Amino acid sequence: MALSATFAISMALRRELVPDFDHYPFSLPAVKHLDVLTFHPNVTFIVGENGSGKSTLLEAIAVALGYNAEGGGRNFNFGTRASHSALHEYLLVTRGYRRPRDGYFLRAESFFNVASELERLGPDAFISYGGRSLHEQSHGEAFMALLTHRFGGQGLYVLDEPEAALSPQRQLAALQQIHRLVKAGSQFIIATHSPILMAYPDARIYACLPEGLRRTDYEDTEHYQVTLDFLRNPRQTLDRLLGD
Repeated sequence: MALSATFAISMALRRELVPDFDHYPFSLPAVKHLDVLTFHPNVTFIVGENGSGKSTLLEAIAVALGYNAEGGGRNFNFGTRASHSALHEYLLVTRGYRRPRDGYFLRAESFFNVASELERLGPDAFISYGGRSLHEQSHGEAFMALLTHRFGGQGLYVLDEPEAALSPQRQLAALQQIHRLVKAGSQFIIATHSPILMAYPDARIYACLPEGLRRTDYEDTEHYQVTLDFLRNPRQTLDRLLGD
């Protein structure tokens, strides 16, 4: 997609409205130093250590884009527990001239709640998910059904740690589906720890560092480097970690 046709072009923190950068969620490194984040027309990855703020930021982006805080499509408005922050109220998203025909917010930690909401809506709600209850599938199978059946292209998809339920082989299959959807005019914003997913070539990676979000190359991410070092010599790494 050309930049002008991108669904979400950029996101800015309205810093002048922030009440206090010393309190959550504004104290998180990914938020505290945030100014403007420009999205890739196809895939944007936000990566970082646990507690760096990437999932909090992604959740706020999704809510600012109009998605339900617990996940689902734009028509989902259920809530089981109000756990999301008010960060979305301080974000300004710049959008392209096109409107997405489809969209979805996936939160790995609350996908069970989405599946339960679909159960409540009745059997017809599963038609676009392949016709089978998500609760009757493993977490990984349910997510692949989402990618394969529910995501229809020309959509804006926000995914928080989608690899949580996927084996390495299924992560490769997810990459294929993401590429298929990108070629069908879709845009993805993904928070992930997976060095497999973040290897997608036509993408932009932002790392959550103590000094804030910084654009980085795939080979320079800690996820890639740690995984590569371990696989090159697992025995030496284990001896170093587990030795007396």
